Amino acid sequence: MKKQHGTDGVVVIKKYANRRLYNTESSSYITLEHLAAMTREGREFKVVDAKTDEDITHNVLTQIIMEAESRGQTMLPVNFLRQLIALYGDSMQAMVPDYLDASMDSFRRNQAQFKNAVEGAFAGSPFAEIAKRNLEMFEAAAQAFKPPVAAAPVAAGGKDGEIAALKAELAQLRDKVDKLGD
Repeated sequence: MKKQHGTDGVVVIKKYANRRLYNTESSSYITLEHLAAMTREGREFKVVDAKTDEDITHNVLTQIIMEAESRGQTMLPVNFLRQLIALYGDSMQAMVPDYLDASMDSFRRNQAQFKNAVEGAFAGSPFAEIAKRNLEMFEAAAQAFKPPVAAAPVAAGGKDGEIAALKAELAQLRDKVDKLGD
């Protein structure tokens, strides 16, 4: 069978009366899941009724959404669906497709920008630097709870010498914490 492509490299998918889908590019039968994958990959396709050659792409895409929704992969909130249904027959109905299309384009651009920002954040590993600093601060805090290393014996001042030694150790800890914060 001859391969068929629509204009601009659009793959033609034929839907037969037995509900089977035939990909004219690969000369093979496919499923709705294949069409969903093609959509996610950005592949352009057109579904036509094999008998009448009528474009039924809209119906098939709607069917893909309905099957995904019925499998528990809900994305369309009930309130949104109600509002959409209410717009059928409304004077604004003609404007809705263009509005939804523009809204989805905007959403996809924002999604791409967010993804790039997150990927950029990991490049150069700033999170690795944060983890390193957190570990250093944890180690400094752990040192505060360790008993002091046997230093020089406490001077003859008794408690006064002990307090002076603790103050000196506290000053060292503060210096370490200050360095970690830089």
